[in-house]
Amino acid sequence: MEFALLPAVNAALVSTDTLIIAMTTDGLTATGQAIDLISGGALTSTVKAANFEAKLGQTLSVYHLNHISSPIVLVVGAGDSKDFNGRALQKVASSAYKALNKQVQSAYSFLAELSVLDRSPSQVLSELSKSTLEASYQFQTFKSKKTSNSIEKMTFVVDESLANTAGQQALAWGEAVALGQNFARDLGNLPPNVCHPSYLAEQATLLAKGQRKLSVEILGEKEMEKLGMGAFLAVSKGSEQEGKLIVMNYTGGKKGEKPVVLVGKGITFDTGGISIKPAAGMDEMKFDMCGAASVFGVMKGILAAKLPINVVCVVAAAENMPSGRATRPSDIVTTMSGQTVEILNTDAEGRLVLCDALTYVKKYDPAIVIDIATLTGACVVALGKVVSGLFSPSDELANDILQAGEQSNDRAWRMPVLPDYQELLDSPFADIGNIGGPNGGAITAACFLARFTKDYTWAHLDIAGTAWLSGAQKGATGRPVPLLMHYLSHRAKS
Repeated sequence: MEFALLPAVNAALVSTDTLIIAMTTDGLTATGQAIDLISGGALTSTVKAANFEAKLGQTLSVYHLNHISSPIVLVVGAGDSKDFNGRALQKVASSAYKALNKQVQSAYSFLAELSVLDRSPSQVLSELSKSTLEASYQFQTFKSKKTSNSIEKMTFVVDESLANTAGQQALAWGEAVALGQNFARDLGNLPPNVCHPSYLAEQATLLAKGQRKLSVEILGEKEMEKLGMGAFLAVSKGSEQEGKLIVMNYTGGKKGEKPVVLVGKGITFDTGGISIKPAAGMDEMKFDMCGAASVFGVMKGILAAKLPINVVCVVAAAENMPSGRATRPSDIVTTMSGQTVEILNTDAEGRLVLCDALTYVKKYDPAIVIDIATLTGACVVALGKVVSGLFSPSDELANDILQAGEQSNDRAWRMPVLPDYQELLDSPFADIGNIGGPNGGAITAACFLARFTKDYTWAHLDIAGTAWLSGAQKGATGRPVPLLMHYLSHRAKS
């Protein structure tokens, strides 16, 4: 889909398939009022006849209004203008796209004239482009009969102050975020017989092709064995698929500037290992690599946006399978850090691959390290599918991430990672157990990781609840790509 910008135009004279306008509970916005006036009140009459209440996300298509060149006027409900914020704008943009007639090839959107409580005009424009592309996402790779999005071009009508380079930059930022988010969704939605650790390694190599500022290094199991990554290998050794540690190093910032390091959990399929999961719902364990997918998505977005920042993306990719070589409950392994771990449950495998990856990244002398993982069902119980769990000993880093979540409509909620919980991980046979009992499972998982991050400033995002949806809307969400992109953009600017 192509986006374009135009300063204020006469909506009645625009020759396009659809005009998209907004209506709050207070009434039509300026363009809607102008259309209503020109059509002799026909728009208002139709809205009333349809009992259209302007509820948030509600839509109404009005056809062939008098003296209006476009055959369709799409009215989108924006709810109460006093409560209209960034999340509401996202809903409006998404609903507008989904309501477009399947034959529509071009549309003019006047949604940018909405006043948004917590967004500047340029941020509104970014959100419109991002949310439209997010709503247009389709995953049809394995469908024998494919459908295509008919709309080819959407023109956003904006204020004169944005019909320039600043507007184009705002539009491009939204496109970059959506590009990264939808790439993460693609990876997450792929079946595990296609998307395995070697496939992810190939994707990293493809991302770096022709990119002067991006280099890739891939470590196989032999290299990891030499480094002493016993926890990582305890997970990958049960599978025929070789585990991979994938490193993507982007040097878009100043030379010598410490990088932000993102570490993604990439369990491309999780059976639970010897502690095998029940069959019901196990198909969704292909999404257990969505932390890795989000790291790939961020790198895709960074490249598109050309962010002036140094970022290292590390993916801990493995498959957790039961076999004669698989790790058993009560096995003890030695991590790269030298700490020993008693593996009490092989289904708590994400923290095992991550702890060695978190030790490995010390070599980059990072300014910040953030790991992203579909780590615990306990986080889903605590927070549901609305917000991601955020754990960090650093108030400053936690606040920056929370703010990025609010700005991107990809929110997180801070959870404790207090030393008081550490004793739940005590083992009589090793330095640490890999689970902490039935209580506070998301917290003890974060506390486990904290033991390997004492040399740098660190945060952990548990996205087990937000990385994918089940039911009729089943599929990867691409979260928290928007959050991370906004965090990196803010850091690059400051």
